[in-house]
Amino acid sequence: MAIISFGCDHAGFELKQHLIAYVEAAGHTVVDHGTHSTDSVDYPEFCSAAGRSVRDGEADVGIVLGGSGQGEQLAANKVRGVRAALCNCLYTARMAREHNNANVLSIGARVVGVGLAEEIVDVFLGTDFEGGRHARRVDQLTALEEEF
Repeated sequence: MAIISFGCDHAGFELKQHLIAYVEAAGHTVVDHGTHSTDSVDYPEFCSAAGRSVRDGEADVGIVLGGSGQGEQLAANKVRGVRAALCNCLYTARMAREHNNANVLSIGARVVGVGLAEEIVDVFLGTDFEGGRHARRVDQLTALEEEF
């Protein structure tokens, strides 16, 4: 079972609450970085905190949620060592893990329904990094991160 770090803005709050219960029911442990209501907030603090938990080894993977998931993905990706992927379908969730070794999943709560969000989480958590030629590319991304 995994330790999953969550972060969201107000638009992602309700889906976050649902997904926390969903992954806990599956036996995973959750670290919740907020937000903790539907009151309007700025997402960078919450989503970068979820990414820092992954970077620092406090969590195995992260999940960030917002209206579209775009800004939340960007905020998480500002954390060195995070490879956050916006996945609003099963294919991108699988490819993000298999080919990019993504360690943070971003979902748009105004784009994806609850049932599909559960499936995306299952695919993301259940897919391993393929390695091989993809490891070379992930290493190149890491080198770019170090350079800039």
